[in-house]
Amino acid sequence: MKIGLIDCDGHNYPNLPLMKLSAYHMKQGDSVEWYRPLFHNFGEPFDRVYCSKVFSFTPDYPYGINAKEIIKRGSGYSIILQGGVETYIKGKDIDLPYEVEHTYPDYSLYPELTKDTAFGFLTRGCPRGCHFCVVGKKEGLKSRKVADLSEFWNGQKHIELLDPNTIACVDWKECLQQLIDSKARVNFNQGLDIRMMTEEKAEILAKIPIDKIHFAWDRYEDKNLIQPKFKEFRKVSKAHSHDLQVYVIVGDRERRILPEDLYRIYWLRDNGYAPYVMVYNKGELPKGHELLKLQRWVNNRFIFWKVKTFEEYKAM
Repeated sequence: MKIGLIDCDGHNYPNLPLMKLSAYHMKQGDSVEWYRPLFHNFGEPFDRVYCSKVFSFTPDYPYGINAKEIIKRGSGYSIILQGGVETYIKGKDIDLPYEVEHTYPDYSLYPELTKDTAFGFLTRGCPRGCHFCVVGKKEGLKSRKVADLSEFWNGQKHIELLDPNTIACVDWKECLQQLIDSKARVNFNQGLDIRMMTEEKAEILAKIPIDKIHFAWDRYEDKNLIQPKFKEFRKVSKAHSHDLQVYVIVGDRERRILPEDLYRIYWLRDNGYAPYVMVYNKGELPKGHELLKLQRWVNNRFIFWKVKTFEEYKAM
């Protein structure tokens, strides 16, 4: 078969399903290449073209596709905005077949982005069910182990772990031990749940060479639970403050900066963490909105560590 691939999001981040599909089809003896309309819209059609997008805000592929079969999948097709809220439409984002899901990815599709770096999931699902997140609806309200590290790692020096909530999984110890044994530097890309942290988990995490760990502090009301956990983890972790990032969602309740937002940001910085502001439905806000200014200040590390308050930043 002649197989074509389209990454609607662009080539700024590896599309894992396309990498697995490429590897699978090449194992079957099929030819696989990126679909390019300038070269492929005429002549013999492809037998099949896979079109994938991760983000709901990414436009669909705008050109005609010269193929006998076109398959469009991914979160970007199944998540839509309804009344300003991201909604997951079940059935539009079909899982890869088992044999494809468990195929070692074709990293040659993104040679610059994946140079000496492995990408993948050890676990899927999250028990939290946060109103602004579709993981629970899409992957289930339980963190479960779905793969061994060897399915997507083969000696690379860096691992980009895409799990939504690794330490909520009943098999968390096995997953973390695999990362320790790899001796690779790990970026916990999607975040660890600080509410699930224990002394044992923190001590085991400290054995992993960390590129970055991402946590989240979404609700100010959780401070009595979250703050002691952050303090305890900071005592054990050897990571630099800049490498302990905490996602702070803003604008999900009111479309303005709340005192609680600034409280979370200042507290995290004062206690050895780097807050990272995520603006809810950012694309709906007008240019110059105060939430966008807040995001620019916090997420620009050089300015944030020099300019101590948001009031100072606005006065610049």
